[in-house]
Amino acid sequence: MASISLKNIVKRYGSGKSAVPVIHGVNAEIKDGEFIVLVGPSGCGKSTLLRMIAGLEEITGGELFIGDRLVNGLEPARRNIAMVFQNYALYPHMTNFENMAYGLKLAKVPKDEIRRRVDKAAKILELSHLLERKPRELSGGQRQRVAMGRAIVREPQVFLFDEPLSNLDAKLRGQTRIEIQKLHTELGITSLFVTHDQVEAMTLAQRMIVMNAGNVEQFGTPEEVYHEPATTFVASFIGSPPMNLLKQAPGGQPGRILGIRPEHIDLVESGGWEFKVETLELLGAERLLYGKVGDEDLTVRTEEDKPYPKPGETTRIAPRRDRVHWFSLETGKRV
Repeated sequence: MASISLKNIVKRYGSGKSAVPVIHGVNAEIKDGEFIVLVGPSGCGKSTLLRMIAGLEEITGGELFIGDRLVNGLEPARRNIAMVFQNYALYPHMTNFENMAYGLKLAKVPKDEIRRRVDKAAKILELSHLLERKPRELSGGQRQRVAMGRAIVREPQVFLFDEPLSNLDAKLRGQTRIEIQKLHTELGITSLFVTHDQVEAMTLAQRMIVMNAGNVEQFGTPEEVYHEPATTFVASFIGSPPMNLLKQAPGGQPGRILGIRPEHIDLVESGGWEFKVETLELLGAERLLYGKVGDEDLTVRTEEDKPYPKPGETTRIAPRRDRVHWFSLETGKRV
């Protein structure tokens, strides 16, 4: 296991005046044994950053340490990391045992040691009865577990996961998230996990790095990111439905944006704000009301068994004052 230190990491494609910057000075200190999630929209640079840590992309500027080693110039094989890809990257002609053992075989690890490591990983991942099958005989979730097993047997200092659940259906994603959590609890290996899915980020991360356009918007625990978003981008990206951001909120402050999450707004008999309901959604145990306060869109979340206004009706709502957030209109940063 090892810590990871990112010091002003920069990535540019091309050179000179035509160079295109994609990562803009990322700084982060990741502790030994932490599970860190890199989350952000497509094209924000999270996979590029992961590939630089893996050694698959050249670092244009800054310093990257794994443990106490500066690894900027080290080849991937010498960084003692293991990577799990979204497309599994399994050899179809090999059995699952052979897939898991392949890297060890190339490294000339003794056969009895290979067997010991593969059997141990297979037991952890509940794959022991599938080792003699080939990947085509497995479900998507089972293939992903074989890919994780191949990483585990290497006994790396760091696990890197590049959107490993994106090819799975919703039910399998949930199951595999739980398996990854159990795996980290058992092995305690420093892990970086890339995703654009905020549910994966919130449920898996001990801390999370929220990225946007090559910049780190916030680095903190899921609780910190959700309850104290550093910017309007974080507020609008983390949370489903996202935080309401009102530039012209009743009783608002000049030059500031008022933020309030849908679950922190109450339906009231009097006072508060006038809210015109346009449409609604029933999502099992909760109901989402979509409408407008003045000219601005706003979403309210209520429990499904509570009385609620119908589309086209006007009601009154009140934000919980201790749950209101303020952001600068000019910079979008929390104030």
